[in-house]
Amino acid sequence: MTHEEHHAAKTLGAGKAIAVLTSGGDAQGMNAAVRAVVRVGIYTGARVFFVHEGYQGLVDGGDNIREATWESVSMMLQLGGTVIGSARCKDFREREGRLRAAHNLVKRGITNLCVIGGDGSLTGADTFRSEWSDLLSDLQKSGKITAEEAAKSRYLNIVGLVGSIDNDFCGTDMTIGTDSALHRIIEIVDAITTTAQSHQRTFVLEVMGRHCGYLALVTSLSCGADWVFIPECPPDDDWEEHLCRRLSETRNRGSRLNIIIVAEGAIDRNGKPISSEDIKNLVVKRLGYDTRVTVLGHVQRGGTPSAFDRILGSRMGVEAVMALLEGTPDTPACVVSLSGNQAVRLPLMECVQVTKDVTKAMEEKRFDEALKLRGRSFMNNWEVYKLLAHVRPPVSKSGSYTVAVMNVGAPAAGMNAAVRSTVRIGLIQGNRVLVVHDGFEGLAKGQIEEAGWSYVGGWTGQGGSKLGTKRTLPKKSFEQISANITKFNIQGLVIIGGFEAYTGGLELMEGRKQYDELCIPFVVIPATVSNNVPGSDFSVGTDTALNTICMTCDRIKQSAAGTKRRVFIIETMGGYCGYLATMAGLAAGADAAYIFEEPFTIRDLQVNVEHLVQKMKTTVKRGLVLRNEKCNENYTTDFIFNLYSEEGKGIFDSRKNVLGHMQQGGSPTPFDRNFATKMGAKAMNWMSGKIKESYRNGRIFANTPDSGCVLGMRKRALVFQPVAELKEQTDFEHRIPKEQWWLKLRPILKILAKYEIDLDTSEHAHFEHVSRKRSGEAAI
Repeated sequence: MTHEEHHAAKTLGAGKAIAVLTSGGDAQGMNAAVRAVVRVGIYTGARVFFVHEGYQGLVDGGDNIREATWESVSMMLQLGGTVIGSARCKDFREREGRLRAAHNLVKRGITNLCVIGGDGSLTGADTFRSEWSDLLSDLQKSGKITAEEAAKSRYLNIVGLVGSIDNDFCGTDMTIGTDSALHRIIEIVDAITTTAQSHQRTFVLEVMGRHCGYLALVTSLSCGADWVFIPECPPDDDWEEHLCRRLSETRNRGSRLNIIIVAEGAIDRNGKPISSEDIKNLVVKRLGYDTRVTVLGHVQRGGTPSAFDRILGSRMGVEAVMALLEGTPDTPACVVSLSGNQAVRLPLMECVQVTKDVTKAMEEKRFDEALKLRGRSFMNNWEVYKLLAHVRPPVSKSGSYTVAVMNVGAPAAGMNAAVRSTVRIGLIQGNRVLVVHDGFEGLAKGQIEEAGWSYVGGWTGQGGSKLGTKRTLPKKSFEQISANITKFNIQGLVIIGGFEAYTGGLELMEGRKQYDELCIPFVVIPATVSNNVPGSDFSVGTDTALNTICMTCDRIKQSAAGTKRRVFIIETMGGYCGYLATMAGLAAGADAAYIFEEPFTIRDLQVNVEHLVQKMKTTVKRGLVLRNEKCNENYTTDFIFNLYSEEGKGIFDSRKNVLGHMQQGGSPTPFDRNFATKMGAKAMNWMSGKIKESYRNGRIFANTPDSGCVLGMRKRALVFQPVAELKEQTDFEHRIPKEQWWLKLRPILKILAKYEIDLDTSEHAHFEHVSRKRSGEAAI
């Protein structure tokens, strides 16, 4: 980036003013977005104003519109809800109300508005913008504003961020607040599961989502529910029979509980509501099961935002400021949204239109179309759910293949969910599925057994690895491994694990030259807290680790509240990969995150210490510094702690924490459960196809590069990539991919911590159109 470009980013906002408001229902992560808008706005030289109480504050003006400072958004990152308040506003719906709102903005010279809310709030903003010049001329005629003021405020720029726990906005894979709402729901489902198992109960859980079944759908995938009712896909007419049969089958297989998830807007094919009470009465009447209903209600909106929502809110806030300041009278009002892990800008009204089209399709009972309009991500979830919940595994294993599943490397939350869906999809396809204990070592020693349907029952929510994992690589045991592949007639291998799973895959490819037995298809599903497997932007388990680190940082920061002026140095895991330190830094509001990928010198450490000394003079008297465990062999955690302690004498105290193995997390997060479940299903579908392809003269023979793959998430799609091709992209010495997408987020971390650094504005979110976006494969 050139010096001129950097200068442009720093002066982009000079002489401009931005107002930020949150409107409609609150959602966790809104505060992260507000904080980012304020800080990045100030960084670009703009003045930024809070509008308290949503549109009502915009209409009432006065003290509701206040200038924000850097410090005024401190400590709000980890708070749920919205600190600046939200309200439903009738006044803004009337032209008279919008006239008053325009007057309040013009008087303060504000011509940029960032609205964080649902589709209603965003539609309101668009109406406001389209009327803007008429409103100005009315105000000028009535003498409320001068000609000069009108000229200065000629046009209004609007950018929307979608904050809604329902994830019901078309054009973005995730809305701010959805992931946190899933966290709340899953905590409750996990708690209910234990009591239901004690008493052999059936639980009917009602979750939010009047017009959108996303929360219900992902919840049922994340907890392995027996049935889900969502508005987009009403059940067939004889659903009562089907449901009761399904519940009794589950019981007969030895399960002690049934879980049914209902979206509050669930309907049947005729558009008649299906309530949780209706379902309970049906189960009690027909099956006589002890059945309880739990309606989750506003709990889902509450609590602290998840790491995902904090990062999402922060990234969207940064992008919103850029979109506002680069806007011209000709750019349409846009909404910043997430596609895969990329921020994109979409025309606001196109998204609103598609969102309305879904509702209309549902009203007109065109349910298949409603499902398509929700986008690929939603469709993928629905397909996997249907497979896992509604298909009965065949009784005979005729014409089946034998596939083995194993865990390799260190344990990671979500591994069990991946094993569960791999096993069950395999059984549904009529295959024989074997599980291998203790990784490649177990494969060599023959620690292998056949898995039936109920073998993996209840695995989705369990942390760690139930099969056991080892870091051992296969090369030195090729003899024994080959013998067991023959003995157990293994025709395909699903390897779920971290960097060793990938390097183990490479060794298997090499070994094929000597051992014909190794010529079977295999696929690696990345699962490690470090997120360092080449070929995938995310690994199963990383999200859980990130949330654990984040919660811990919140608690540690809180402990400084009473003692003032304290800096915490926290060491995170990750080997040489700086993903956890960087993302946790973004999510917890760190002042610095030291990582291996971005070399630092004593000069950088000095700059950081001076920065903290300056910070202690403000009202924010705490610092948080993260250090990845292997970022530098000489600048150890102790060294940095000693340096900060010495330099901070008389100004601040230092404390250090090494987080260690607690970062592997307990129970997996909803993201990891859902991601793992979908990866397992996709891997097994691929495997069946590959085995069929490699069938020669009564045996399997696979030795093409594409018969040994890593299944990874790349930008917007889940893709299979030959391990041999990924070799070029790997730094084997440090066990990391040579290129990592998240490094582009590091400047945001520094700007939000008030460093004078370059924001590379060449990495723009491009303006796209919704229709094109939906045809592309969507993310998770």
